[in-house]
This record gives sequence, structure tokens and C-alpha cells, in this order.
Amino acid sequence: MLDDKDRIFTNLYGMHDRSLAGARARGHWDGTADLVKKGADWIIQEVKDSGLRGRGGAGFPTGLKWSFMPKESDGRPSYLVINADESEPGTCKDREIMRHDPHTLIEGALLAGFAMGAHVAHIYIRGEFVREREVLQAAIDEAYEAGLLGRNAAGSGWDFDLFLSHGAGAYICGEETALLESLEGKKGMPRMKPPFPAGAGLYGCPTTVNNVESIAVVPTILRRGGAWFASIGRPNNTGTKLFAISGHVNAPCVVEEAMSIPLKELIDRHCGGIRGGWENLKAVIPGGSSVPLLPADIAEEAIMDFDWLREQHSGLGTAAVIVMDKSTDVIRAIWRLSKFYKHESCGQCTPCREGTGWMMRVMERLVRGEAGIEEIDMLLDVSRQVEGHTICALGDAAAWPVQGLIRHFRDEIEDRIRAQQKGRAGAVAAE
Repeated sequence: MLDDKDRIFTNLYGMHDRSLAGARARGHWDGTADLVKKGADWIIQEVKDSGLRGRGGAGFPTGLKWSFMPKESDGRPSYLVINADESEPGTCKDREIMRHDPHTLIEGALLAGFAMGAHVAHIYIRGEFVREREVLQAAIDEAYEAGLLGRNAAGSGWDFDLFLSHGAGAYICGEETALLESLEGKKGMPRMKPPFPAGAGLYGCPTTVNNVESIAVVPTILRRGGAWFASIGRPNNTGTKLFAISGHVNAPCVVEEAMSIPLKELIDRHCGGIRGGWENLKAVIPGGSSVPLLPADIAEEAIMDFDWLREQHSGLGTAAVIVMDKSTDVIRAIWRLSKFYKHESCGQCTPCREGTGWMMRVMERLVRGEAGIEEIDMLLDVSRQVEGHTICALGDAAAWPVQGLIRHFRDEIEDRIRAQQKGRAGAVAAE
């Protein structure tokens, strides 16, 4: 369990003042200029030492990602882009940062921007986040008025501007290169890699794209030291983490906890347990809709970090825990996700454009039990033709929930098909 003294997001529930004065009272913007004066190399090394891995889903080491940015400018400016397009179903952690603790993000942007030689950062916020955008813009305005942004930001000697851009509600714009396309005013469609954004990103310039939570934790890591952050959790899975727990728990919530916390402890301590008790649990999606689900027996033993969940053929993703009790029609639940990914595919890659619709239509028939049993393996085969064969990870995101369903609930799918076939045969005999 995480001690209160180790919590980074001290206003996660909006119980305190979210203004600049309130943020300063809670220790933010304290000695920011001194942190900058320690130099970019020191900042990057501390982030590396902390073991911070990207909080947007992929879990790539943040300090390593920053180090890919060019040390010397070739005349092009460098950019920091913050991905606030939180569109993964089940995920609502970045939203809480932006509406209740926005100054953690703004200060983090300045420090991260300086570390990568960027004088400009863009925050790309999800289209549906209207109130969150208003709060964040008000906080940015406060920071400018107080001299924390702009020329000689926070007295650091570094000029730094921060811009907020509002998306139009496309899930695909959560993919970093589609986000860059959208920021440039083009249709949000992923780019081929290479070049990677660190080589040619926004406007063809060196760019790093980071998640909101990844940036917002940086000031506290630098103040308290990378070793402090690394002491929380398991090796290679360190630090504090925001978990968003929804579905069939007694008290859904967003909570900051230690990485590698057992799922059972997370739900019992913060959510009042599973609705109807743990024996009523059917399945859990541990990391937002794009990761494969886990059945109850594995979920009860789950450790919430990148490596343990990957070993179970799932993933931590955004740490959005979706809990399903035994009242859930799990086949229908995964069909609903298939429908979502079919709707949100940008259509650029043939496997995704055609495969997501194909998977959704087969899933529709599986929900009704109107498919043949042999179609289960056909569906699995198609999911593998989509997975890994697209420019971006949306193809994987569409394939993995289907694969998880077949891996763990094949018996239920087959039982439904047989029951439907038996019912049809009985109806024919009765005629």
C-alpha cells in the first residue's frame, strides 16, 4: 500500500484549491528554477534512475525516450507534445489530473521541455473534455501571469511557451503520430515509422510525445529523487500509478497507488470489493479496453504491473480496471468493444479497415449463438492477421480483446452455439 506521504497527486479528488495558490501550498512550483539549473543531463538521468515507464499504455522507459532527442539543434526547433486525448474505454485518470491538479502537468511540461531542448509544448486534449480544457487553460493563464511560463519561465533562464489544442473526439488521435497529424491541421491518420517523432515529428521537427501522467509526475520525482520513485513497486515496474477502477465493484474510483499492488488488495481497499463478493467475479480487463481480459481465477492472483500482466498474455495498458461479475454476458461485452474499434479505425491499413468489421460481424453472430463452432478458430485466425500488420497499434487493440475471450471463454461460446443449434433442431422437429 502507498503511504500518504508518497502520493504525488494530492488533489486527485478536488477536495482542495486547484488554483496556482493552492498548488503552491501543496508544494508545487517549489524551486523549479533550481531544478532547471541542474541541467538537462541531470534531469534525464534522474528520470532514468526513477524507472518511470510511460503511463499512456505502452510502458516505454520515459528517460530513455527523452534521450533520443538531439542534443544539438540543426536549426530546427524541438517540441514536447503532451497526449491528453484520453479516449481508451474505461480510462479516466488523466482527466482527474487536468481538472483537479493541473499545475502538476504545467510544471512537468516546463521541466520536460527544458530537458529535451524544447521551448514550446503543445497539450492535445480530447474533444469531449470541454470542462477539463477550461480548467487547464485557466491554469496555463495563471502560470503566464505569475511568470512561470513565457520568457525566463519561473526565473529559470529558459523561455517556454505552452499551448492547448482541442481535438474533435477521434480515438485514433491518441496514437502519437495521428495526434501530430491532427495538431498540424490534417486528418488524424498514423504515420509510417521511421522516421520516429524524435527525428521528424511535429512540422518535421524533433518531437517527443508523452502521456499526461508521465509528465505530471516529473517535478515530484526531481524534488524527491529518482531513487525514491524507484523504491516503490517491483524492479522494472516502479513508482506510483493512477488506477481507474470501474464496472461491478461497490465503489468505482480513481486512486493513486503503488505500482505492483495486487489487484485483490486494490479493489478491496479502495472499491469496497466486488459486487456480490469475489466468488461472483467473472472477468477483469486490467488495462483499458484494448488489453485481453483475465478470468476470475487469474484475476484474483493478479499483480498490477507491466511485466506480470504481460506474462499472463494481457497488459497494464492505462491501468483502467474494468470489472465484470457473473451477471455479465462476456461475449456481448467483447462484441461491444469490437464494434468500438470498427467504428474508430481510420481505414488507412487494409487489415484493420476490413478486419475490424469482419471481427465485429462474427462477434455479433457469436452473441446470438448463430455461428458455427468452426468459426471460432476462423475468428482467431483473422485476429492474428490483423494483429501486428498495421501502421499503428489500433489493429492490435481490436484483436486482443477477441483473442482474450477465445483464450479464456471458448467453452461459453461453444455452449451458446450448441444451445442455439439444439433449439433450432427442436423447433424443426416440433414442426
